[in-house]
Amino acid sequence: MLQSAALPSPPIAVNPIFSWPRRWRLAAALVVSLAGAGLSSLSLARAPQFDSSALGAPHPASFAQCPQFFANGKPPAITRQPQLRELCYEAFAVLHSGASKTPLYVAQRLNRQSIEDADEKRAKKFFADARLPSGERAELDDYKHSGYSRGHMAPAGDMPTPTAMAQSFSLANMVPQNAQHNGGAWSKIEQDTRRYVRRAAGDVYVITGPVFTDNGSRIGANGVKVPTYLYKLVYDATTQRAWAHWQENREGQMVGRPISYAELVKRTGVEFLPKVSPQH
Repeated sequence: MLQSAALPSPPIAVNPIFSWPRRWRLAAALVVSLAGAGLSSLSLARAPQFDSSALGAPHPASFAQCPQFFANGKPPAITRQPQLRELCYEAFAVLHSGASKTPLYVAQRLNRQSIEDADEKRAKKFFADARLPSGERAELDDYKHSGYSRGHMAPAGDMPTPTAMAQSFSLANMVPQNAQHNGGAWSKIEQDTRRYVRRAAGDVYVITGPVFTDNGSRIGANGVKVPTYLYKLVYDATTQRAWAHWQENREGQMVGRPISYAELVKRTGVEFLPKVSPQH
């Protein structure tokens, strides 16, 4: 066994200020005290509500760099199309469509610890992700006076850190959502999902996204497409059970019985859990 050698005690350094005359020492102490108070109040006045560097920090733009958000590291099997871009954030991953100017889906990995950590102060700064070309993304003005709210796909209430909270307000994580639905049935589904994750034994993978129809409307100068339906897929990796919530994007929706994974695949044509055989 290696034994640590006794280290000699460092020499005691005498601060030169203590050798000054008493009146000099008092004056110096007053200056230091005032300076410290000024810096403290300045830092408090300028303290952001969240880590603003999160908005401009570089993050990977390939799912190969954030496989942790997908069951077995495998993203949903979607046929490659023009203007599809993969975006990694601290707590979720987005497949973004430049055609709809919205996410096609947003993937998360949740567990009891991450939900217990999700007590951050809610951010308020929505922003357009500069990693997306301007012609492929929604802008803040698109939602103004549109009659639709900016609906989170990865909920702010799931975010475990200030950086993740700030990033969840990216418009790449939003779809135009009926405001009453957003604050009503959909909010309850998000809360129910968090309650389930708190009871789960391990990781729970959640994939949320919009479903568009040919006659769907668009909003804003950039033509952000309004989804007709929204879904939230929940997969418990420990029990291998999967289910999905399916909601119309309109007022008056109630939380109904979830649909099966097979039914979600049938309705969307997307294999969300490739190489996984979830139980129903």
